[in-house]
Amino acid sequence: MAIIIRLDVMLALRKMRSKDLAAEIGLTEANLSLLKSGKAKGVRFDTLGKICRALDCQPGDLLEFTEAPTSAGK
Repeated sequence: MAIIIRLDVMLALRKMRSKDLAAEIGLTEANLSLLKSGKAKGVRFDTLGKICRALDCQPGDLLEFTEAPTSAGK
């Protein structure tokens, strides 16, 4: 089981750079990069809400559950 982070997809759809999103939501670029790559151990609901507000999306647009194991986050 794994949670796949689709933040890169939403950024591309919104034509927004990670750097700009990080500045808008008050997160470091390094922490946003960890989240994008799936290497973050967790995400606060407050942060998820800020991302959704900035990208005009829902949490389900950013997160996907899969039964298949992935190499992300190892």
